[in-house]
Amino acid sequence: MKHVDLNGRWTLTQVGGEPPLPARVPGDVMNDLLRAKRIPDPFIRENERQVQWIGEADWVYERAFTAPAALLREERVLLQCDGLDTFAHVQINGKTVARTDNMHRRYEWDVKPLLRAGKNTIRVTFHSVNEYTRKRHREWAIRSRVGEGHGAAYPSWVRKQACNFGWDWGPILVTCGIWRAIRLIGYSTGRIEDVEVRQVHADGRVEVGIGCRVSRAGRETVRVRATLRHGDEGTVAERVVTLRGGRANLALDVAEPRLWWPNGMGEQALYDLEVTLLDKEERVLDTWSRRIGLRTLRLDRHADTWGESFQFVVNGVPFFAKGANWIPVDAVLGRRTPADYRRLIEDSAAANMNMLRVWGGGIYEDDVFYDLCDELGICVWQDFMYACMAYPTWERAFMQNVEAEARDNVRRLRHHPCLALWCGNNELEQQVVRFKPPPKGAAKSARMRLQPKDYSRLFDQLLAKVVGELAPESDYWPSSPHSPHGDRSDFNNPTCGDAHLWDVWHGRKPFEWYRTCNHRFNSEFGFQSFPEPRTVYGFTAKEDRNITTAVMEHHQRSGIGNTVILQYLLDWFRMPASFDLTLWLSQILQGMAIKYAVEHWRRSMPRGMGTLYWQLNDVWPVASWSSIDYPGRWKALHYMARHFFAPVLVSGLEDPAKGLVEAHITSDLRKAASGTLKWAVTDAAGRRLRQGSKRVRTPVNGNRKATTLRLGDLLAKHGKRDLLVWLELSVKGQPLSTNLVTFARPKHLELADRPGITARVARNKDGSFQVTLTTKQPALWTWMELDGSDARFSDNFVHLRPGRAVEVTVTPTRDLTAAQVRKHLRIRSLVDTF
Repeated sequence: MKHVDLNGRWTLTQVGGEPPLPARVPGDVMNDLLRAKRIPDPFIRENERQVQWIGEADWVYERAFTAPAALLREERVLLQCDGLDTFAHVQINGKTVARTDNMHRRYEWDVKPLLRAGKNTIRVTFHSVNEYTRKRHREWAIRSRVGEGHGAAYPSWVRKQACNFGWDWGPILVTCGIWRAIRLIGYSTGRIEDVEVRQVHADGRVEVGIGCRVSRAGRETVRVRATLRHGDEGTVAERVVTLRGGRANLALDVAEPRLWWPNGMGEQALYDLEVTLLDKEERVLDTWSRRIGLRTLRLDRHADTWGESFQFVVNGVPFFAKGANWIPVDAVLGRRTPADYRRLIEDSAAANMNMLRVWGGGIYEDDVFYDLCDELGICVWQDFMYACMAYPTWERAFMQNVEAEARDNVRRLRHHPCLALWCGNNELEQQVVRFKPPPKGAAKSARMRLQPKDYSRLFDQLLAKVVGELAPESDYWPSSPHSPHGDRSDFNNPTCGDAHLWDVWHGRKPFEWYRTCNHRFNSEFGFQSFPEPRTVYGFTAKEDRNITTAVMEHHQRSGIGNTVILQYLLDWFRMPASFDLTLWLSQILQGMAIKYAVEHWRRSMPRGMGTLYWQLNDVWPVASWSSIDYPGRWKALHYMARHFFAPVLVSGLEDPAKGLVEAHITSDLRKAASGTLKWAVTDAAGRRLRQGSKRVRTPVNGNRKATTLRLGDLLAKHGKRDLLVWLELSVKGQPLSTNLVTFARPKHLELADRPGITARVARNKDGSFQVTLTTKQPALWTWMELDGSDARFSDNFVHLRPGRAVEVTVTPTRDLTAAQVRKHLRIRSLVDTF
């Protein structure tokens, strides 16, 4: 097989515009204009407004390439395009190859008749989608955009990344381009067109079944060889068969399989599977190679005490899903890099996550995303790319288009061991489907919704059929949220299905409301915060640094956002003393909100078996629900997630009216361990009022109430504002989990103004630093930063108490001495915010 790589240098021209500029493929127009300095950075201040013309224009990508004579001697020569965004007219040597209309599909065409030996040209013209969507919306006014998005485009009419048109956390940066790889391939005898891998697990063995489909360009006898290797063992199994009727089926037996497990449950064992097409002389015609994991991973729904379960089961073991929702890496897709993916997925694993939900308003992610999730044990809940809008499922051309899209992506991704679930869409059943007739006099938006039959055509029938046919070892779920029993419009039914819980935030309910929720799986919930000052300073000028300035509000896409943050902030904390401290305190507030929710749901095991907060990452610098901001800096929430998602968790459930604290131990581990639960009750100055301990056994994959502390007498004597309850679980003498319980909101705690924090700094051999924090009096949510330098902290926003040191590893992004770290290390706690 011959290949000609068409990636790399191209030229880009606006139709009717300025002379060509250098372009890079894969990429997009927005990124090429930025690289050429033709536009201002849309992430700075309000520059986004200055680039809206880009989405209204047409653009041409063009380049010359050489077609070797050897390529043209092959029977067939295909042009393969892994991603064209979106309305593309493809030409070779001035002649039309095809026109496309789906960003999410992979295209290929036989172009041999259009090629000539030597120099050739390829031209791809991208037409604006905006005017087309306006025309379709005028013809048929369905709900075809989101409220926070583009005011003059209707993205549900085109198969393009929906959040490219804006969302309540993202900018409006409508672009186009050759956003994934492009190449020519030539072959004569045959090529591998598709490989399906299935597994049968029985009696400690695994049979790996391989179905190979081959495109033939001749009648010569060919054979297919399948080889399974593991790095430690070399070749584990191999088999060769003769191709018959364009198909070959092979079975490889693995006698002592090393299983793949999610993060925290075991090894992420990966095998290299290679399928090779051979001619009669044993020469290699084509090769298909992937990494696979040997495992079973299913969604388990069975009748139980509370209704119907919703839990994931890996290798026969149910597990609690811990994680977040994933949105695209960057609002400018051409800037995403493998390093960006690695950083974010490693950060997910570091926070003890085992699942990410790829949200349906973005993209089917790059292969590197799924490869990294395989490596790091992050299971993937995969939405199909539909979100919050009505889609024209009554149109035959639309349905044919989206079926091809689904088949492309299921085939591309189905071999990954991380793939846990295919989900039809995000929130259509919640927002868009009219399961009941609208009430008399209902708003126009209610009349723009989908009829159930139109919804079902795509999400109950077509997508379910595609998954069942192409990936039968994976489960399909029609929507998130979805209630599979009873009234389907009751999308957050607590007895079954998954739920999106937004009563905290949109509904303005207190954080304590989470403790009333007994849903089976919480696939969305969240709370916003601002990025830290260093990030905000990167997109603002000095005069912008007030929460209510136009620039700060421009970088807040939730219409209620800043108001809600400040409302909750004043419910829980004292008025912060400065702009910077408002940013920091909003992060503590966000972390506290999600901690309330997650600890409750983990205590509710096995009734509830999953919690995925909204959201992991940002596409640009913005106030949002993320736990990692756009430059990659961890917010307080992400540090707190390391603790509330820890494999073993100690948590407290307070009852101020009765003076009780229940101490719970939650464990994801498959084996029990003996340990010691310790508790200490101090006043706000750190004086010890009571202490105790108890030998405990950690539960197996569940929760257990370890003890109840009766503190009514101390409450009566000291009051709610002057009591702190410290919990610690140790196993083999080592602290495994710690927690803090209070009876009063933090703004009312009578903490010392100057707790007396000290830090001892020692340099490690690898260039990082060990910082030992101690305090004379309690210091809550103590956080560190390095003036003048970014740094990674092994922990942050920690609670300090007298007599207990906290060790934190600090890794600056540049080389520093211990003296420089001591000089620039800034340490603050809650009392420093007001």
